[in-house]
Amino acid sequence: MAEIAAVIASTHHPFYYRASRATGADRPPFADEWVAKIERFRHTLTVAEPDVLVMVGSDHFHQLWLDNMPQFLVGKAPWFDANWYNEEREFGLPRFRLRGEEDLAAHILRDGLDRDFDLAFSNELRIDHSVTCPIITLRPQADLPIVPIYTNIFAPPLPQPRRFVALGNAVREMVESWDSDKRVAVIGTGHLSLELGGPRQFGEHGPDPEFDRKAVDWIASGDIEGCLAEVTLDSLHAPGNATHGFMDFMLMMGVAGEGRKADYVDSLDLFHTMEAYFTWYPNGAPAGVVEQSMSQARRANHQHSNDGDVLGTTEPATSPEVSSS
Repeated sequence: MAEIAAVIASTHHPFYYRASRATGADRPPFADEWVAKIERFRHTLTVAEPDVLVMVGSDHFHQLWLDNMPQFLVGKAPWFDANWYNEEREFGLPRFRLRGEEDLAAHILRDGLDRDFDLAFSNELRIDHSVTCPIITLRPQADLPIVPIYTNIFAPPLPQPRRFVALGNAVREMVESWDSDKRVAVIGTGHLSLELGGPRQFGEHGPDPEFDRKAVDWIASGDIEGCLAEVTLDSLHAPGNATHGFMDFMLMMGVAGEGRKADYVDSLDLFHTMEAYFTWYPNGAPAGVVEQSMSQARRANHQHSNDGDVLGTTEPATSPEVSSS
């Protein structure tokens, strides 16, 4: 059977690619710290040595619209094109062509039916930055096959938060029941408090720092029931008008499991949002990785200057599967 090598949850800020590559006067003052944190976070996936990536995200009204809005959708195709024109224009994101893992996608669809999840599917799914931004930050080589799973966090009626957790539990079981000897990393991206187009969109930090603090604590400690006791579809309006993306974080908590503390936790308070990064190793962390990563993260959190060296950039590999434009 397949093995889950790592479970990873993160935000998916589309500005990272441009900020990390900018130079001179165009380079934001927070870019060096952001790149350093991403380099450490990327290492937590690299050491897991995955063969396949299951990518959980949400379409930003690019392919899915009100005439066809599945609650949960699996991409089942040999190749996935990305990104969309407005993402190239606004954020400078490159175009991608990512290889699919059709056998795992078919297994998830079949097994999901037997676990009371009637998952929609698409053989012609084009993906956006909720999937490609984690590829840029975590696997810039873009060399591993993927299975995208899209959730509806935008268009009411939305599934309840508990349903996202239940799908996370099911995804773990589906992957582990796949008749394969491959190592699978499950990567999901969402938001903490977030405001888009509203009066709280831009500020010194995210629109609701108290929600962000509690959210990071819930995820880091694996406190699913504590999270569910406070988070509802109605309550998620208060921290910001786009905070329903937090339910994708809850899905990833479901993959990791109740009470499962994250092996790696880090965050970065940007000017309008809190970036957050979590990694779990279901079968035990690779030797030394957690101690080293956490030590580095603690040191970084105590450094508030922005004059450090640039530790790296995220530039997709030049290959037939990935092209910049």
